[in-house]
Amino acid sequence: MGDEIAINQKSENIWEIPKSGKMLVSAIIYASEALMNKIKEDKTLEQARNVACLKGIQKASYVMPDAHQGYGFSIGGVAAFDMEEGIISPGGVGYDINCGVRLLRTDFTADQIHEKRKELLDALSQAVPPGVGKGGQTKLSKEELFDLLKKGSKWALENGYATEDDLQRTEENGCLDGADPSAVSARAISRGLPQAGTLGAGNHFLELQAVDEIYDKEIAKTFGFEKKGQIAVMIHCGSRGLGHQIASDYIRLMEDKYGHKDLPDRELINAPIKSDLGKKYYQAMACACNFAFVNRQLIAHWVRDSFKKVLGTSDGMDMVYDVCHNIAKFEEHIVDGEKKQLCIHRKGATRSFGPGRIEIPEVYRKVGQPVIIPGSMGTASYLLVGTKKAEEISWGSTAHGAGRVASRAWAIKHYRGEDVKRQLAKKDIEVKAGSWKGLAEESPQVYKDIDEVIRVSDDLGLAKKIVRLIPIGVMKG
Repeated sequence: MGDEIAINQKSENIWEIPKSGKMLVSAIIYASEALMNKIKEDKTLEQARNVACLKGIQKASYVMPDAHQGYGFSIGGVAAFDMEEGIISPGGVGYDINCGVRLLRTDFTADQIHEKRKELLDALSQAVPPGVGKGGQTKLSKEELFDLLKKGSKWALENGYATEDDLQRTEENGCLDGADPSAVSARAISRGLPQAGTLGAGNHFLELQAVDEIYDKEIAKTFGFEKKGQIAVMIHCGSRGLGHQIASDYIRLMEDKYGHKDLPDRELINAPIKSDLGKKYYQAMACACNFAFVNRQLIAHWVRDSFKKVLGTSDGMDMVYDVCHNIAKFEEHIVDGEKKQLCIHRKGATRSFGPGRIEIPEVYRKVGQPVIIPGSMGTASYLLVGTKKAEEISWGSTAHGAGRVASRAWAIKHYRGEDVKRQLAKKDIEVKAGSWKGLAEESPQVYKDIDEVIRVSDDLGLAKKIVRLIPIGVMKG
């Protein structure tokens, strides 16, 4: 297809790679000029164009404002596929299946917890071990893990780790239908067994945050936020080794069965949605998705427990919402004026449904789905609300974070963890890290400007900003 990519600016914050060559649809990129300059530095645009060549793709290959190069699909890539003609691709979901974010609101204020932040982070790191390969305090037998993979957060509810309210305020009610543990390899099971209730490493975190700005008081109140300085807890993690192994297993199986000679990129290996292998991947992916929901639920349970130990109470620590980032789901959308079921791939993208959708918890259905977009360490995070506009222009999707601009290897060469900790201390942010290396890899300088990502999402109507949250305490793997 050649290396030169023709790209036109359609309007402010909207760019298009017109359909050409083997592309079945165009590619649409949502970004400001500043963000586009960053996006152009890697293979994101090439990946967006390649996705537009996949069988059964509908409307366009979409790219969100925080996009950067990923495996097959860019991170920040969204695509929908026809259920009969289309495909399902592990590269369109990602290795960390259902990496996602959970937000808890509290009745505490920043003044009340300021002197207790270090004690809180110490208690949290005892309860929720961060770092690569770390095991959690919830020990499972293989039979219990199989039950968990099928039931998702219902398993947590049955075992005393969740409330009904927690499940209602989790995407898919904490359980993606169709999970079948028989589709998961023994290696994936063994990797997942010790890891329920663990944070992991990389960009995963547990943050104590304070409300910095409220943009819509009524919707903020519906979501549980009423004043500046109010404390929230944000949990960002996924399906750990289990999800990673499932991705690796099915990439290999699909390559063995279908090959990649007709693909623009071998990383876009896939299977027809209705094929036996496509169905098996979905069943295994749903298991990883359910594991991730439980992982965040267990962490939320230990967070409440830690607050109770350190501050005397966990009353008022209610779920706001829990969103998925890396997932393929069957959803109903409007195509050419008709309702149609599609397989939506969101790779490093957040669902952003507007008011009225049945998938939204009843308590939020009149205002729209809560959308949680975390910043990079030391920068703001945002709570937004989904829109009808997003359903029209991005299959109800928006950004999932700030988006990297440099690799972890580059970050380690250019930053020291000790320096990052000092920088954060100057901002009055308490940090608890599993390693200096982990801090260096996640230095705020290796990410795009979260405020600009949110501004573009808000301007385009991909999601409307409701609350800005700033970190006051960070726990990293």
